[in-house]
Amino acid sequence: MDKIIIKGARENNLKNVDLELPKNKLIVMTGVSGSGKSSLAFDTIYAEGQRRYVESLSAYARQFLGGTEKPDVDSIEGLSPSISIDQKTTNNNPRSTVGTVTEIYDYLRLLYARIGVPYCPNHNRPISSQSIEEMTNQILELDVGTKIRVLSPVVHGEKGTHKDLLDDLKKDGYSRIRIDNEEYELNEEINLEKNKKHNIEVIIDRLIIKDEIRTRLYEAIELSCKLSKGKCVIDVIGAEEIVMSEKYACPDCDFSLPELEPRLFSFNAPYGACPDCNGLGIKQKIDEDLIIPDKDKSIMDGGIVAYNMDASISNTQIITLAKHYNIDLNKPIKDLKKSELDLILYGSNEPLEFNYIANNGNTRKTTDYFEGIINNLERRYIETKSGWIREWLEKFMMELPCTTCHGARLNESVLAVKINKKNIYEMTKMSIQELYEFLSNLKLNKEQAKIAELILKEIKDRLKFLINVGLSYLTLDRMAGTLSGGEAGRIRLATQIGSHLTGVLYVLDEPSIGLHQRDNARLINSLLEMRDLGNTLVVVEHDTDTMLAADYLVDVGPLAGIHGGEIVAAGTPKEVMENDNSLTGKYLGGKLKIEVPKKRRKGSGKYLEVKGATENNLKNVNVKFPLGKFICVTGVSGSGKSSLVNEVLYKTVAANLYKSKLKPGKHKKILGLENIDKVIDISQAPIGRTPRSNPATYVGVFDDIRDVFASTKEAKMRGYDKGRFSFNVKGGRCEACFGDGVKKIEMHFLPDVYVPCEVCHGTRYNRETLQIKYKEKNIYDVLEMNVEEALEFFKNIPKVKDKLQVLMDVGLSYIKLGQSAPTLSGGEAGRVKLAKELQKKPTGKSLFILDEPTTGLHTHDIKKLLEILNRIVENGDTVLVIEHNLDVIKVADYIIDLGPEGGTGGGTIVATGTPEEVSKVSGSYTGEFLKGMLK
Repeated sequence: MDKIIIKGARENNLKNVDLELPKNKLIVMTGVSGSGKSSLAFDTIYAEGQRRYVESLSAYARQFLGGTEKPDVDSIEGLSPSISIDQKTTNNNPRSTVGTVTEIYDYLRLLYARIGVPYCPNHNRPISSQSIEEMTNQILELDVGTKIRVLSPVVHGEKGTHKDLLDDLKKDGYSRIRIDNEEYELNEEINLEKNKKHNIEVIIDRLIIKDEIRTRLYEAIELSCKLSKGKCVIDVIGAEEIVMSEKYACPDCDFSLPELEPRLFSFNAPYGACPDCNGLGIKQKIDEDLIIPDKDKSIMDGGIVAYNMDASISNTQIITLAKHYNIDLNKPIKDLKKSELDLILYGSNEPLEFNYIANNGNTRKTTDYFEGIINNLERRYIETKSGWIREWLEKFMMELPCTTCHGARLNESVLAVKINKKNIYEMTKMSIQELYEFLSNLKLNKEQAKIAELILKEIKDRLKFLINVGLSYLTLDRMAGTLSGGEAGRIRLATQIGSHLTGVLYVLDEPSIGLHQRDNARLINSLLEMRDLGNTLVVVEHDTDTMLAADYLVDVGPLAGIHGGEIVAAGTPKEVMENDNSLTGKYLGGKLKIEVPKKRRKGSGKYLEVKGATENNLKNVNVKFPLGKFICVTGVSGSGKSSLVNEVLYKTVAANLYKSKLKPGKHKKILGLENIDKVIDISQAPIGRTPRSNPATYVGVFDDIRDVFASTKEAKMRGYDKGRFSFNVKGGRCEACFGDGVKKIEMHFLPDVYVPCEVCHGTRYNRETLQIKYKEKNIYDVLEMNVEEALEFFKNIPKVKDKLQVLMDVGLSYIKLGQSAPTLSGGEAGRVKLAKELQKKPTGKSLFILDEPTTGLHTHDIKKLLEILNRIVENGDTVLVIEHNLDVIKVADYIIDLGPEGGTGGGTIVATGTPEEVSKVSGSYTGEFLKGMLK
């Protein structure tokens, strides 16, 4: 069958949808937010494909995968095995990196194990290993007609009398040894100095005449290697000594390596991991700036927030230290000398006499070292068994590179193995583009090239796929948890391209998120390449280029929620553009569009000015942000936008206004901070991570709704106050599930399973609470309403209506009031946060920072969002967005374009000014694409 035939799809808001999709084609599903695209693509097509696959497995395998419910659809014919590539970020395990997720690091480990050359880190010289056979042959080939002696270096350059060792050797029957190049009989008295380094070698055999049979020499070398754990010395009388090793060992020092194998290069295994940080590359350390947020305070006034000066022990210790070193504890901390503050924070190196006085007057004297406040807190962090104390201490801690491996995660031995003078960590620190070029130009001998051929092909193929989906700027050592949803999705996409599967149905969720227009063509080519292998691709997408490249375009709508769930248009992009019912078609064909403003705002004339920003890849950036304007920060992926805006600007402003504990990114200074009295960060981070968090509680409207129920006649008669209608406190909630509506079943080594509560059936409340009704609806019914329904329901309650109206304005008419926060997409979470802030009165000195607010938005929804953002700026506030969407960029008053490339090729200001000014800057990729939009 060359079609997928869907009949009667009713999942979520879908209205009995019938649809035929061509197989082995690139199909794009689009429509306004909440129209039902994801319900059709993911909750119906993908879910049914996955369910059929699971049901084809044995009962034994199914018990581990869990049951999958059949989606609400009459039938789907022609389905292939399905794979989902969504925006969920990869796991937050600190051991997971881009290299491990893509499996490129596994191939690099194999490469180093097979052709890596070990170097001695002390002498920077290559070292090699030999078999006992090779050692024997090498000695026999020497053209020396004298005697040969085999020695075993059991101690090399270590201090001590070594009495136990000498006794053990005597017991084992050895008779002669050589100490510091002098020979001794083991049965004579040997006195070694305790504080002097000694080299001790056992003479394995009596003198071996070269003409004797090779067996005797082989056995002597074998015995020597066994005794010295791999290393032996051949003393050719009349010639220089030869040091040989069964392992990789340096002839001039004690450095040696075990046999090279892939596990040795893993930072997740004890063989290769740095012993100090256990392969994490980072350590949790108390940060001075976090425990001393206000250096204008003195220590006696509580300037060190993590240390209780009211506690008698702390007080006694600090005062004793201060008296001994003549430190004035009443001085502002900023006026203390560095040496004085270091004594307080890191301790003294001489013992002090402490005189402790208890509350009852008893005294206790001790002499001890003062360990220092920071050392004390770090010790407590390691030793405590209390979860809340660890959590409290983590507020004052920063993740810093491990001082032993400096972030490399691996031990010294592993880092001593090199290919073309680079160790494995140095390779993972290169950007994907740089690594691809480095591996393409490796200088190898014939044997190495033959061994490495297949491994290199596999690595380079995977790197190329990552480059093609716009991730050339990433490094393999980047922690997976720091990737955005778009980056994580494209990594999975690259992995699937590399698998070369055919006959698969791929369902993708907005693969273009976070991608600059410049890189879009390569992403689309990658999708077409997967299609040409014989796969069907169903892509949920709003990007114009992707829609125009589709073989088949499906427009779901016409609007959101209850006004959506229908197929408005389906066919080629040209056919959809010609369909007058299709909102998407009108925007694609240019009948509807977001207009370019006739003039740009002049702003307040004030600025925030960043000086010398060097965070991540920023190259000493100096830039002005004009206030009272709509500012857009643009640039290719990885150019430094988030580093500049989120790490440097936002964190510095937040620290200045709110004494935030967030540590700002590296920069010299920011001028104009006095021009801002509030900063609002609208990121795509979840509004909550538990089923208890939902949009209604987040924006505060649930509080007002509970007031409405508490004011009903029935509630007053029963004496119920607003607390009765909260599912977070005892009283009105269901106590069987504690108001969660679901019960968590722990599955030990499998993911936890959530099942509806059998008492309240998922309503969260007890029966008595649900008996209270307002306009024939109970509190659970209200939480099940979407924003649009609730707005109509509460139209006569101004407090509730106003807050719901803001959710409508930001394009969230379709989400349920009680929808679980973790089910909201990043874009939806961002818009809920924006709705909360829009309820507050504008100050005229607020800075709104939004990170890609158009994520998941149709052009029609972007138009509505821009109206709101412009309204904020008209109030005199400043809106700063990081964005790739050209419809947003073209309406900005001011653009700051970073680049020119991503990663190490970025981090500079390419262009600044109005869209018109930026479009004229040669070298600005954003400017190039803007030209066409501004015509």
